[in-house]
Parts: sequence; C-alpha cells; structure tokens
Amino acid sequence: MCVSLFETLINAEKKTNRQEPPSGFSKVTVSEVEKAIAGNLCRCTGYRPIAAACKSFAADVDMEDLGLNSFWRKGESKDVKLSRLPRYDHHHKSIKFPMFLKEIKNDLFIASEKHSWHRPTSLKELQSLLELNRANGTRVKVVVNNTGMGYYKDKEGYDKYIDLNGISELSKIKKDQSGIEIGAAVTISKAIEVLKQQNKSDFNSDFVMILEKIAEHMNKVASGFIRNTASVGGNLVMAQKSKFPSDIATILLAVDSMVHIMTGSKFEWLSLEEFLERPPLRLESVVLSIKIPSLEAIRSTSSEQRNRFYFETYRASPRPLGNALSYLNAAFFVEMSPSEDTGVSMIESCRLSFGAYGNKHAIRAKNVEEFLTGKMLSVRILYEAVNLLTATIIPKNENSNTAYCSSLAAGFVFQFFNPLIEIFAGATNSYLNGYCNSPFVNDIKFIENQKQVHDDKIPTLLSSGKQVLEAGNEYHPIGEPIIKSGAALQASGEAVYVDDIPSPPNCLHGAYIYSSKPLARVRSIKLSPELQLDGVIEIISSKDIPSGGENIGAKTIFGTEPIFAEEIARCVGDRLAVVVAESQKLADMVANSTIVDYDIENLEPPILSVEDAVKRSSFFEVPPFLHPKHVGDISKGMAEADHKILKAELQLGSQYYFYMETQTALAVPDEDNCITVYSSNQFPEFTHSTIASCLGIPENNVRVITRRVGGGFGGKTIKAISFATSCALAAHKLCRPVRMYLNRKTDMIMAGGRHPMKITYNVGFKNDGKITALELDILVDAGIYVDISVALPHNIVTALKKYDWGALSFDIKVCRTNLPSRSAMRGPGELQGSFIAEAVIENVAATLSIDVDSVRSINLHTHKSLQSFYDHCYGEPFEYTLPSIWSKLAVSANYEQRTEMVKEFNRNSIWRKRGISRVPVVYQLTLRSTPGKVSILSDGSVVVEVGGIELGQGLWTKVKQMAAFALGTIQCDGTGSLLEKIRVVQADTVSLIQGGYTAGSTTSELCCEAVRLSCDILVERLKPLKKKLHEKMGSIKWKELILQAYMQSVNLSASSFYVPNNNSTMYLNYGAAVSEVEIDLLTGETRFLQTDIIYDCGQSLNPAVDLGQIEGGFVQGLGFFMLEEYETDRNGLSLADGTWNYKIPTIDTIPQEFNVQILNSGHHQHRVLSSKASGEPPLLLAVSVHCATRAAIKEARKQLLSWSDLDELDSIFQLCVPATMPVVKELSGLDIVERYLKWKMGRV
Repeated sequence: MCVSLFETLINAEKKTNRQEPPSGFSKVTVSEVEKAIAGNLCRCTGYRPIAAACKSFAADVDMEDLGLNSFWRKGESKDVKLSRLPRYDHHHKSIKFPMFLKEIKNDLFIASEKHSWHRPTSLKELQSLLELNRANGTRVKVVVNNTGMGYYKDKEGYDKYIDLNGISELSKIKKDQSGIEIGAAVTISKAIEVLKQQNKSDFNSDFVMILEKIAEHMNKVASGFIRNTASVGGNLVMAQKSKFPSDIATILLAVDSMVHIMTGSKFEWLSLEEFLERPPLRLESVVLSIKIPSLEAIRSTSSEQRNRFYFETYRASPRPLGNALSYLNAAFFVEMSPSEDTGVSMIESCRLSFGAYGNKHAIRAKNVEEFLTGKMLSVRILYEAVNLLTATIIPKNENSNTAYCSSLAAGFVFQFFNPLIEIFAGATNSYLNGYCNSPFVNDIKFIENQKQVHDDKIPTLLSSGKQVLEAGNEYHPIGEPIIKSGAALQASGEAVYVDDIPSPPNCLHGAYIYSSKPLARVRSIKLSPELQLDGVIEIISSKDIPSGGENIGAKTIFGTEPIFAEEIARCVGDRLAVVVAESQKLADMVANSTIVDYDIENLEPPILSVEDAVKRSSFFEVPPFLHPKHVGDISKGMAEADHKILKAELQLGSQYYFYMETQTALAVPDEDNCITVYSSNQFPEFTHSTIASCLGIPENNVRVITRRVGGGFGGKTIKAISFATSCALAAHKLCRPVRMYLNRKTDMIMAGGRHPMKITYNVGFKNDGKITALELDILVDAGIYVDISVALPHNIVTALKKYDWGALSFDIKVCRTNLPSRSAMRGPGELQGSFIAEAVIENVAATLSIDVDSVRSINLHTHKSLQSFYDHCYGEPFEYTLPSIWSKLAVSANYEQRTEMVKEFNRNSIWRKRGISRVPVVYQLTLRSTPGKVSILSDGSVVVEVGGIELGQGLWTKVKQMAAFALGTIQCDGTGSLLEKIRVVQADTVSLIQGGYTAGSTTSELCCEAVRLSCDILVERLKPLKKKLHEKMGSIKWKELILQAYMQSVNLSASSFYVPNNNSTMYLNYGAAVSEVEIDLLTGETRFLQTDIIYDCGQSLNPAVDLGQIEGGFVQGLGFFMLEEYETDRNGLSLADGTWNYKIPTIDTIPQEFNVQILNSGHHQHRVLSSKASGEPPLLLAVSVHCATRAAIKEARKQLLSWSDLDELDSIFQLCVPATMPVVKELSGLDIVERYLKWKMGRV
C-alpha cells in the first residue's frame, strides 16, 4: 500500500495544470489516493483508517473525514489539527534513485548452468533466437514483465527466457490520421496515459471520445502496480493462447482493432477478430503492435457526415474499481443516422463485442449486429434484439453463471440502446432514473455526442466516516487511544515475521504432498522423473517418525489428528508427506509434480455431505460440558402460536481465513537432541507438547517461539500445530534447519475454513410477530478430524439466544465427513448462529407481511428473559445495555427518517433499489487462566511476557498500557513516561509456560489482568524501599528507585497466573448496527452505502484499538455474507486457489459512510478494569448488510411483479450466503430487461 500511495503522490507532483497545494500537502486529490490503494488487500483493518491516512496527504481533504487518529483531540480547531498533521515533504525530489538500479542494459544476457535470460535489441536478433530455440527444442518463455505469471503459474521451469523490453520498436506509440499504433511492450498504464492525452487537433472529436473511453475502461483492468508493468500485447497474447478473460481484447474488438504479428521472417496485419480466432500462437510468432483505427477507417461505406457515433464499454465485476476479473465485459460501437421525417433514428452499422463469460475469447454478436443494422430503433426492435442475444450468444443451460452472464449481456445492450430510443424519439429518460452508468444521463451534451468522459464516473469511494468515543481516563494511560505498538515497524516493512528470519546455514525448505482423493489407499509416492534433481533432499512421511514418537500432528482437549496419513488418505488435502529441497521454489515444484498411486479397492465410498454423514451415522461426540441447554417448553410454545412455519431450510457455506501470512514455520535442531521452532501460531503451548510427542523427546527439549503473527482469525490455532510439527520432524530427521511457507493455493486447499451447515427449523409466532417457539435441526460439517468442531453447538446456541424465542429447542449434530477438517474462524459458530436468528426473524416478517424491524424489536430480550436464556452470565440490569443501544442507534443513524427516504427512492427508481436494516448482537464471552511476567531492568526499562500472541489485534498495546498503569501506582516521579520504557517480547514456551491460546476475543484483557497482578507484586516489593527513600530524600525518581532496588537485592521480576473466579468466567456483550445498501437490477451489484454501529466496550482499554477491531471485524463479516465464495468440487478440493478467484472486501467494497460509536457503559465489577472485548462480536453485525440487501431485493421483486402477467411472485425467498452479484441478480429477475420491454410495449 505504501508503494501504491507513493507512486500516486509522485505522479500528482508531475501535474503542472494543478494549483500548488497548501504547505504540508500534496497535489494529489482524495479520490486519487483512495483509488490508488483500491487493489490492495488488508481486510482485517476494515480499510477506513488506511484510507484516512492516505487522504491526509490530499489538499482537498475534509479534516473531519480523517476521523479518530493520534494527532489531535476532539474539539480542537481546524488550524490546530492542520498544524499537528504530519507534513508532506516536497523535498523527496532531491532523493536520487540509484543509477545502477535504474540503468537498463538492452543487450543483457544472464546465464546459469541450466537457465538463461536474453534481452535482444532488435527484431532480427529476436528472430535468430526464436529460430535457434525451435531447432534445439529448448523450453522458452517470451516475456515483457512476466506479470501473467500471477494468473498462470509456472508449474515447471524454462530453459530460456526472452525479454522483449530491449527492442525499442515494441515500446513505441505512433499516431497518424489512420489511427494509433501501440507497441506490444507498451505498459497498460502508458497506453492509458497516451489515449487520454489525444486532442481534437489530432483526431476527429468522436474518435477522441472513443480513445478516452477505452482508457477509462483500461483503468479498471487489474490494479495500478500491475498496470504499470503489464503490457498491452501480453494481455492480448494471454487472451489468444490461454483463454484469459481479457477486458482489453473485448473493448479493442469493438473498434475493429488490428494486430501486427511476426512469424519467423514473415510480417502480417490481422484484424483482432482474426487474431483471436486463430489457433494458439506458437513460439515463433510474436505480437509487435496493436492499432486502433480512426473513425475514417471504420466508418461504413454509406456514412454521412451528420451521422452520430456512439461508443461505450461495460463490465460487471465483484469489485467496482477492477482488480477482479469480470463476470462479463462488453463494448458497443454504433453509427446512427437521425431521420428528419420520422424523428426516429436508424442504425447504419454496429459492432457488439462480449467477453469473459466462458467462451474461449472475446467475440462479436454478429447475428444481433446484422439484425439491428438498417433498423429504425424502437422498443420492439430492442426487445427482439435482446431475445436474439440471450438465445444465441450466451446459451442458457443449467450453469447459473451462464444464465447470469446472459442476463448481463441483455442488461448491457438495454443500457446502451434504450436511452437512444428516448433521445431520438424526443422523449425524456425519466424511467431510466436511478441508473447512472449510462453514457446519456449526466449531461445533455453528453447525451447528444458522448464526447466527454466524466471524472466523476467513479466517485470518491468513502464519502465520510465518523467515530464517537466515550472512553474514561480513570486508569491512565488505560483508556487512551495511543498508537498501536509496532505500527511504525509494520508500516515501514521492518517488523519481523517468521519468514523474515534469515535462514540459518544449511537451511532446507519443505512443501506438502497432499491427497487429491477424498478416501483412498496410498500405495506409493514417487517423484516425477524430470524432477529427480540434485536439490531434492528427502521425502519425509510417517515412516520417518522416530522410535518412541507418535504419529501426531495436532491435539486439542477433544482429540488428536495424525501428522501424516499412514496408509489411507481420508480427505482431499490430507497430509501424505513433505518434500524437502534446497529451495522453497524447488520444493513446491516437486510437490506439485509428485506421482501418488492410489487404490480404492474394498474401501467404502467417502462421506462427502452432511446428508451422507446422517445416513451412515458419522458424527463426532459432543462432550457433556459443551451441551447447550434448551429453554422452555417447546410444545407449549408451539401451541400458543397463531402461525407456524414448518421445515424451513437454510444452507451456510464456508469462508477462508485469507491471512496475509500463510502457514509458516522454521525448525532449527540444537545440541543434545533439542529443537527450537519459530512458528506463526496462535497456540504455542499445544504446539510445544505436540512436537515433543511426535519426536518422542521430553518437552524440555523443545522450544517454540512466536513473536507476531501476520493474521490468524483462528486459522493458526490448531492448523498451525501440524505445520510446525511437520517442520520439526523434517529438521529432526535430517539434522538441518528446515523452513516451510505454504503457497496460497496449498493453504486454501488444506485450511478447511469456517464450518458449513444445513439448518432446518420450525417456528411458531403470534399475529404481531412475537415468537413463541423455535425448534432447530442443525447439521455441522466438521470435516475429517475433530479440531474444535465439537464446541460449535455451544457457540451456535449462545448467538441464537440473542432474541427471546419463548421456547428454544435444538438437535445439533457435528458430522464427520471425508472433507478437509474445519477449524476455528473468527466467531466460530456464533456468526452462523446470529445469521440463523436473523433468517428466522426475516421469514416471520415476510409471512406476516409486516415490517421486519418491528419483529426484531418485539423479540428483543427484557432483563428477565435474558436470565432464562443466559442463566450464568446475564449480569446486573444496568449491564444489559442492548435496549438503550437499540434506541440510541435509531436516533444517531436517523433510522426512521432514512427508512422513509429509502421508500421514496424505491418509488422513483426503476433500475436501482435500496434496503435498510437494523440488527442487534448479543455475544457470550468466556475467560480462562493466563500467565504473565514482568521484569524491571536496572535502567528502569521494563520487559513484559504474556501468553497471548500479537496477531495485529493490538494485544501488546493494551498490555503496555496496563503495565504502565499498574507500575505507575508506585507514584514516583517519572512514572508518567513509563509507557515509553515498556517492551512486550515474543512468546517463548520455555520462558513462560501454560500460555494457552489466543482466541475468543478475551486474550487481550486476560493478559492485561495477568500483567496487572505481576505489577502489583512488584509494586508491593518496591513500596517499603520507596517509603524509606522518600523519607530520606523527599521525592524520588523511578530510575533512582529501581537502581536502589537492584543494589538492595529486591526481586524485580514477578510472574502471575490469572485464574478468573466463578463470577468473572463469562459475560455478555452488546451492540447494534444499521446498514443501507443499493442494488443494481441490471448487474446484481450491491453498493454498501452506509453503516452505523454502536458497540459496548465497557470502559475500553484502548478505544483506538477497539475501533480497529470493530471496523475490521465488521468488514470480515461483510466478506462472509456478501462476497467470499469458498467453493469446492464434489470431492472437497477448493476451487478457489488465490486472489483471482477468492474475493475478500477491498476499499471499494466497504460502506461508503462508516460510522462507529464506542459506548462507555460504566463500571463492571467483574471485568478487567470494567473493559469488554471487541474482537469477534462486531463481526456478527455484518448480517445487517445481508438483511438490507434482502429488503432491496424484495422491492425489486415487487416491481417485477407489477410488469408481469403472473398472479403471484413469491415474497418469501431465501437469500444465499454469500449474496454475490449472480445471487442478487437471479432473485431480482434474470429476465428483468425482457419483462420491462414487454411491459413497455404493452403501454405504447
């Protein structure tokens, strides 16, 4: 992100047409910096604070929009805020880039024993190289900057690489009256820059408009740092050879572009259409340039000067600003002649191109073009064209995405042609209102000639955000929003994670060989013959477990799992062995190509669904202490109901962790049969004991160290144990250091992720929506190993209980299937339970045809009902803050007023609909025993050790504040600056035992309490000395006190083990959110307009950290409910294997207005300094976005019904999770365009 921002700042400085900014600011605009980081991923932050930091450089920034930060305090004047904001340094221009790095050597040749890199400087030299390689049969790859490797991974190495950057002809852009010719090696960014710079003196104004629109569309391809290196020619070659779903191919196809190709000594020009339809290019063929012809070259033979040209491009993508492949892209070029007699316009010629929907390349809809050519444009003609398009270009079949893309194609054609009908008929376009992506609706001049490309076509992403804190200062510096510990190190890239640790001498690298079958006998594992290389050291399997060791890869209190399959692989992704090689790249390559011989003879079929598990009674047993309790009499509750919904079903899928740092470990053997393992791990304690058990050595021979983790979300609690143990086993066997770092694809296959579920329920309710009974049957897919899955029933039910159901009964089965084992993921069970509760509420409201918010409100708990559902942790009446939060949120979010505004919007808008929803959260949190250790060194600096791991959640920050507060109670001079003297160090299982795990949201407060107890011990030890020195010297400074303590042999290291008592083991936390969304009925895109949250943090230990947790948790939940598809094939193999096909939220897919209020709910006697957790509960509030989307779809379905002849359109529908664009579009009407046009024809 820093590089993306820096590039944008530098480019802004080069713009001479902008005014000089105020001192301390850059020329960059707010919109530019937001777009600059749109391709960067950092879901756990929620993006808002990153956006605010980037916007602080912009001269046009609204200071209030920067929100909570560490630079100023609430109420300070704008001038004071400006003075405190870090200043942008314009003098960076004097910093010179090292010339030896900047120098380009055109005739570069690099060779090793097996591989070579060539950079020819002429086409003749390139021809010679290609001919020589064809004759030798060497494996060659021709590249410009090789960015295509990000999509098409090199599964094997090449003998030779040929870099085209040295050939100057391929990097030139030429222009004349015939058009613009772009060299194949020209980067996409450079092409965009040149296309935008063309002016009317060079070309016809219509052609300039076309070039600008091509550039605008190209700006949505990939992300900025990819566009800066990826070439236009390389993009087209991937589309031609590898069926890459290229946007650039589609938009250039619509304007009849040409491609210049060299094959051997032969040069030829082809139309782009011919180029795409040819067989895949062979090695000897190289694209030299691409030409966009001028209008004169593509104008139809019968054209007249008064004819108008219309051009527009379209794309439907999971992310508005690109960095995501399109579901469908399109470009339309039309020449029209207005008729003075009839006032109707005739289509002289048209080119309609579509791409990215599954065909082998972008194509033209020629039958539709032929149908439209020569026709007078009308509603009926458009209706017939749409039907022809959907029937022939994209055939409908059982593939839902194909049907979706067919609907998109219809929507794009409608969006392009329908305004033209209105314009040339002299009518208004009022019934198109609500759809602003049309080229005709912003400006009447634009309607007439489409010569402008508006800068505001993509508006500023984040319109505003407000943070309100009610933090106390009773325990200073507790409660202060101090900067997160290590923030500067992380932002500068200096923070050391496991993979940043330099490799020790003789270090080896490992990669997993995993099963590709869900249930099979493994007969043998062999290396591919071509990969039996010198650098491959060993294949480590269960046979290499030392005598006395166990085949154990992970353990919990619920059970164990093997480190490797011994004879039978029991799921896809089951660990079979580890390949150990001299490099990570070689280890990965060998592991990918290993030949595994499977046998399924005499094995039962695998269990691949929860239904199969039920049939075969394949379940994990839930321990009695985790059995959730039923509430009330279900029969009585059902009998009291006025209405019942029976056998309603819900399905919930999985979610991948998508931590930035995948599973990683480094194992280093030591003397005397000892071993040290550096692991990215949330559970070092169990990792420690598992390694000892596997290696058959005492636990005092093992040491596990975890400094920090690059994202965990539960995925590094149990899953990381087997990873670290695999590393340790390999290192132990080979007596050499071994490190492993999972590539993203392997991590996604083996991770398991969130638990999928199937839910069936019966619910009884009164006429007013008050629910009297809820009965559920839930099947949880746990996968093959137990992990923590048996805790899911308890977690599901605690979240379900957030409403007063009257009576609650359930039967929850934890199913054992032959699928990758699921593990804890942020809010495990609670997230699903909360969604189930909201789905039931929504269904009840829909059945009664009453407002869903009233149903929610009437079913909120009273304190009395809360006692029935949460019998051990309901707290005092004043602690039940949900009713007041519910009311406060209605006021602060203007809920009633906005609800009416949404209704008004929906009445007036045809192609966009809005929805708004308010939801509560009640979250049960559990505390556990945790150690802490505090040591004061002779100079007065302090070292703190805790069992909790810094995952990015700010644990170290809160611990430092607690240590400063607790040690400050000694009341010496200088204790006010104690915070700067405190360092929290890495977790070390030998130095601090019984560290437990970092999960469940409460680890930060637990560690704080353990540290407070340790500090209290030290303060008690220091008090007598302090009193004595005070009597002797008067005031005494902290540093002098500690020096005297050392001299008098006072023990200045103290450990504690915090064990919560019965009154403080569990508590409830509360919050609520209002979210408003807008759906696009032509594409299914959902825009998240605004979210308002009020969350009870008790008395926050650090409101800045808690704010980050609230925003980040909400955005991760938004990903689960709306964006992230973690799909697998029938056998459980993940179909998503990286960023290309797994889409987490980005800055352009978060709420445009994101307001958060942290409530200070006063003193809580049994909490750690009255604080409450913030890590997981806000995640559950993201269901508000899903519910708001459902409300918008409901409005769309009502409108659809008004256009059709159908008597009834089911008002009760199920909105899947995630509610992706295809899901929303299908529920809103895949045939909405056809229905609208048919309805329109009926009105004429």
